[in-house]
Amino acid sequence: MSTLRLSVFSSRRLFLALPVLALGILTAAPLGRAQNQPQQPAPPPQDQTAPDAGGPGADSGAIALPKKKDKPDDTPPPAPAAPKIKNPEGLTNYSLRVDVPEVTVDVGVLLEKTGQFVPNLKPDNFHVYENGVEQKVVGFKRVEAPITALLLCEFASTNYSFIYDMRNAAWAFAQQLRPQDYVAMMTFDMRTQIVTDFTQDKRQLYNAINSLVIPGFSERNLFDALYEAEDRISRIEGRKYIILIASGRDTFSKITFDKILQKVRSTPDVTIFTVSTGGAQRAMTEGRGGMSASIRDMDYLMGDNEMKNFAASTGGMSFFPRFAGEMPDIFGSINSSIRSKYQLVYHPTDAKQDGTYRKLRVELVDDEGHPLLMVDEKHKKLKYDIIARDGYRARQEVE
Repeated sequence: MSTLRLSVFSSRRLFLALPVLALGILTAAPLGRAQNQPQQPAPPPQDQTAPDAGGPGADSGAIALPKKKDKPDDTPPPAPAAPKIKNPEGLTNYSLRVDVPEVTVDVGVLLEKTGQFVPNLKPDNFHVYENGVEQKVVGFKRVEAPITALLLCEFASTNYSFIYDMRNAAWAFAQQLRPQDYVAMMTFDMRTQIVTDFTQDKRQLYNAINSLVIPGFSERNLFDALYEAEDRISRIEGRKYIILIASGRDTFSKITFDKILQKVRSTPDVTIFTVSTGGAQRAMTEGRGGMSASIRDMDYLMGDNEMKNFAASTGGMSFFPRFAGEMPDIFGSINSSIRSKYQLVYHPTDAKQDGTYRKLRVELVDDEGHPLLMVDEKHKKLKYDIIARDGYRARQEVE
């Protein structure tokens, strides 16, 4: 019985020892192979820290993140601190404001003989005097100023070619008007008629021209009409212009040529430009028809001379076209003559704003300071007119 128990106990010990032995064999096998093979150096440890910007350091490394700079390299240095100024004891803060007055003068320079505008003048050519004291010009430019003009047209029952020329001339003048211009229109035959009063609306002037279809009388009282026009326009302040579009003949006026010429010369600030009508008709009939035609031709020649005198006495220009195609160029010359101005700006030496009237005087000088001398292509001396206001009123300072 004891022998049987011993055998069973020995068998149980052997059964438990077999797994332990097998585990030892499996463990010893790789160790044996490792001892037989040569030993390899261990790989270096991988750096797990984040690399610099530009990509990871190895395939298995961490993702590189751009480093944020605390301050950019191109940042300017800080501005120095503003010095702290302390007012003296008992003095409070205050502000100072100075108003510097500025005077603008429009100056026109026209040849006395032709009335043409003189271009290409320089700032050094102008001397401005205020109450006799020369001022320093600080601003200079050429400008085109608005105009105030009266269109005086002959509308009589004569040959239709005269009416046709008058309408074309008036239309060409209206086309060159600017929005700031003031224009009125009068017609005359035996008596005058105001077709439209002063307006800035070009449409009113166009409608007035289109309404001139059927004239009333054949008489042409040019002298009476011009005298009345001078009276009406002289009541307007500033520079004015009369655009006289007529044949030049006067048939039934109450006043004489000498009286109207005296009126034209004595009326200030009015310049007359004359445009003759019926040039083509006169050219075709000149010298034909016997004695009556000769008298008629002499009347027209006399009318041409009268128109020239009206323009020359006021610094204007005279034109005697024969074709309608000449009208745009004619009124282009008139337009440039009456619009072109030199604008001068200066700060007066007398800066008082006392509301007093200051007298102005403008002179033209050459580079050496002598009076400017103008000559034509034949070196003949040319006279010129300086058109500028004679003064201005200073601002009144309000206390």
